[in-house]
Amino acid sequence: MNTLFLFDFDGVLVDSLDLYADAVTRILAHIGVPTLKGREDYLALFDGNFYESLAARGVDFSRYHEAAGAVLSTVDFGGMKPYAGLIPVLAALARDRILEVVSSNGYHTIRTMLERFGFAPYFREILGADFRFSKREKIAYALEKYGIPGECAFYIGDTVGDIREAREAGVRSVAVTWGWHSRERLAAAGPDFLIDNPEELLAIPAAPRPAPG
Repeated sequence: MNTLFLFDFDGVLVDSLDLYADAVTRILAHIGVPTLKGREDYLALFDGNFYESLAARGVDFSRYHEAAGAVLSTVDFGGMKPYAGLIPVLAALARDRILEVVSSNGYHTIRTMLERFGFAPYFREILGADFRFSKREKIAYALEKYGIPGECAFYIGDTVGDIREAREAGVRSVAVTWGWHSRERLAAAGPDFLIDNPEELLAIPAAPRPAPG
């Protein structure tokens, strides 16, 4: 039986909080919905699904996506930085686990950054913003694609919303403390695993292989 590790992108693989907090604030102001008054307001959007959180604040998605195209075209994505210590961990995990990216970010941004930072060889697929609406749906797709039961799949995220969507999708949640939400905030959401450095991912066991014959 294979084990599936599904990685969030922002806050798990790359440090992009300041970049996107600024961009989303600008997008919302552009469409006349200035709902964010600071970083904490931005982080609160990720206590659940990001797009559902925006909808709850009265955001019209057609206007949001139109404005996003204009604003994001001015963003310097070179401001993204990879978190340290990931490459040897990803290389070790990829030997006996299936690794994919499941994110609300766009496919092309993710692909470009995975290649720039040397992460690309370890991931089989990217399920980004252009593939289905929620992370729950993306996770369900990956489970069906590989025929892997939920108990053999792990979603690695950095927000309370990630923990909730993993739970709703029937997979085990791994919350990392080097990302966007604080350790205390993550712990209160009750993830299956709470880890403080990438090396701890190696202690999560792969599903046992069936005995021969």
